[in-house]
Amino acid sequence: MKPLITIVLLIISNIFMTFAWYGHLKLEEMKVISNWPLYGIILISWLLALFEYSFQIPANKIGYIGNGGPFTLMQLKIIQEVITLIVFTLFTVIFFKGESLQWNHFAAFGCLIGAVYFVFLK
Repeated sequence: MKPLITIVLLIISNIFMTFAWYGHLKLEEMKVISNWPLYGIILISWLLALFEYSFQIPANKIGYIGNGGPFTLMQLKIIQEVITLIVFTLFTVIFFKGESLQWNHFAAFGCLIGAVYFVFLK
């Protein structure tokens, strides 16, 4: 159960992180925050990042082998990076219609799948 809980927490964490890092770009495009000062956007992003940390830290704590979890630190990091890119790709395709996936993006995803394979290789 710990692997599933860890992965679900990482997914939720990365959703918050993606909105904290890139959501303001969409809000500016929609003219929702186009007149906001940079510090206001940063504060909103930090608030979202607080929620990101609220899921990221427990995911690492539950998932880490040193705390009785199933993953080494390297495995946790590779899993997190893959989840980050999947969430980011979905975010980009859904919210930024002008962005499109190219062949090199799929090649990069293939490399990430390879990274997951190699990090779990005994």
